[in-house]
Amino acid sequence: MKNNNKILQTLVLGLLLFAFNATSQEKPEAVREYYVSSLTKIADPVLKALSKDKLKEKMPVERSPGAWDDRTHVTYLEAFGRLMSGMAPWLELGSDDTEEGKLREKYIALSLKSLENAVDPKADDFMNFSNDKQPLVDAAFLAQALLRAPNQLWEKSDSKTQKHIIEALKSTRSITPYYSNWLLFTAMVEAALLKFDGEADMVRMEYALTKHMEWYLGDGMYGDGPNFHWDYYNSFVIQPMMLDILKTLNEEGINKERDFKEVTRRAKRYAEIQERLISPEGTYPPIGRSLAYRFGAFQSLSQIALWEELPEEIKPAQVRSALHAVIKKQIEAEGTFDENGWLRVGFFGSQNNIGEGYISTGSLYLCSEAFLVLGLSPENAFWSAPAAPWTQKKIWNGEAIPIDKAE
Repeated sequence: MKNNNKILQTLVLGLLLFAFNATSQEKPEAVREYYVSSLTKIADPVLKALSKDKLKEKMPVERSPGAWDDRTHVTYLEAFGRLMSGMAPWLELGSDDTEEGKLREKYIALSLKSLENAVDPKADDFMNFSNDKQPLVDAAFLAQALLRAPNQLWEKSDSKTQKHIIEALKSTRSITPYYSNWLLFTAMVEAALLKFDGEADMVRMEYALTKHMEWYLGDGMYGDGPNFHWDYYNSFVIQPMMLDILKTLNEEGINKERDFKEVTRRAKRYAEIQERLISPEGTYPPIGRSLAYRFGAFQSLSQIALWEELPEEIKPAQVRSALHAVIKKQIEAEGTFDENGWLRVGFFGSQNNIGEGYISTGSLYLCSEAFLVLGLSPENAFWSAPAAPWTQKKIWNGEAIPIDKAE
C-alpha cells in the first residue's frame, strides 16, 4: 500500500513539474497570441454592438449593492473610453499582411465606426459627455486613446467625426473636477484638444501638472490629492496620464522636457515596484478601491515596458511573463464574463459586492490598460526573447535578485 502511495505521489509530482515546465517554456509567439486573444475577447461585445449603434440596447448594466444610481447615463462612455485607451497602442501598429495585422485591420474598422457613433448626436449610441461628473473621467480616457493612436483613430476618422470629437471633448469643460487625480482628466482632455484642435486651456494643464508635482511623496509614489492612498491609482490614472500629457506638450512645441524626464524617472521606479508585487502564481495584493478594474492595476508597468524605459535590472521578457501570469489568472477565473461575453463585476471571477458605488459594467473595461505592451511589434525583444522568471518567482525559488532600495 505504501509503495502504491509513493508511486502515486511520484506521478503527481511528475505531472506538476511537466505542467510547470510547459508553462515556463511557453513559446514567446504563443504568449503574444494569448495577449491578443484576451484583448479581443474583452473588446468584442463592446465594439461589435457600438459599431452597429446598438451598445445601449445590448450592453447589460451590472451594479453593486451600494451603487449610487442606475449608472446608465455614464456606463457606456466608461466602457468605450477605457477600452480604447488600453487598445490604442496595438491599433496604432496598423494593418499588414500577417494574421495579426489583418486582425488589427478588422478592429481598427470596428473602432472607427464605434467612435463615429459615440460622438454623433444623431446616433442612438451618442454618449453623455457633460451630464454629471463621471463623463469627464471617461472623456479623458477616450482623449488618451486618441493621443496613443493618432494615425489610426484620429487621422482615419472623417472630418464630420473629427468635428464631433472636438465638440464632445469641449463639452466636458462644464464639469468641475475633484481636488485629486481628477485634475488630470481635465488636463488630458486639453492635451488632446491642443494636438487635434490646435488650441487648449493651458491653465487646466499647468494646474494639474503643478499640483501633482507638489503631491509627489517619494520613491515612485504620488498622493491622490494631498493625501496618500494605498491603492492602484498611481497606475490606473496618475502616472500614465502625467506621462502622456507631458509627452504631448513636448510634441506640440511646449517645452516640458525637464518635467518629462523627472516624471519618467519616477514612473520607472514605480514600474519596478509593480513588477515586484506580482507573486510566483500571478497574484497581487488586493489593496484599495476599484479592484474591479482587475489587471488594469498594471497599466503603469505596461506603459513603461511599451516605452522601453524599464530599469536595467528588469528584463522585458520577465515583465511579459509576469503580466501574462496575472492576466491569465484573472481572465480565466470562472464568472469573469457573462454568457454573452460582457465583463462582470469582480476581482477574481464574479464578486458583485467588491464594486464601489461608482462601479458598473462599463467601469470594468479599464482592465484593457494592461495590454499597452501590444504596441510593441512582435519582433521587439519584449515579445521575442525567451520566457524569463520575474522577481518574486526568482526569490521564492532561491535565486539571487538585486537588492531593492528607495530612490
